[in-house]
Amino acid sequence: MPNKPENPPAFPYQHNPAHGGMSLLDWFAGQALAGLAANPNVDLPAYELSYDAFYIADAMLRARES
Repeated sequence: MPNKPENPPAFPYQHNPAHGGMSLLDWFAGQALAGLAANPNVDLPAYELSYDAFYIADAMLRARES
């Protein structure tokens, strides 16, 4: 079985090959950001929420490799 790419496309099928699409890291970060923003107990500025979302997304990518 070949090694998984570190950050593959989130949606591998593309209608327009010229468009690279969204990376899996970006997709995970968006999902994490939605969860953080929906939590009424999280009261952080937007820049901290986005930083935390990418921190969580990076951990998700690392978890896929184990």
